[in-house]
Amino acid sequence: MIPLTAVIYSNGSQECERAAQLLKSLGGEFLEYRLNKHFTQRAFELEFGSEAQYPQIALGAKHVGHLKEMLHYAQENGLFDETTKTA
Repeated sequence: MIPLTAVIYSNGSQECERAAQLLKSLGGEFLEYRLNKHFTQRAFELEFGSEAQYPQIALGAKHVGHLKEMLHYAQENGLFDETTKTA
C-alpha cells in the first residue's frame, strides 16, 4: 500500500496509463494532472526540467520521477511485497 497520496503529471500517453495502473495495483490514492488541462508544457518543463519524461510521479512531497524510477522506488521500499501479502 502506498502510504501517501501520489500525483501523476500526465500527457495521456500509454506510459502514463501504465503509471496509473501501477499506482492502482499498489492500492494507494492518486491524483492525475493532465497536460493542457491542469498545466502547460512550459510549467512542466519549469518544474521538472526540459529533458523530463512523462509521466512524472510524486509521493506526498517526494518527487520520485518517471515510471521506471517509480518501479525502482516501489521495489526498494517493499511496496510490491505488501501487495503480494494481501493478494
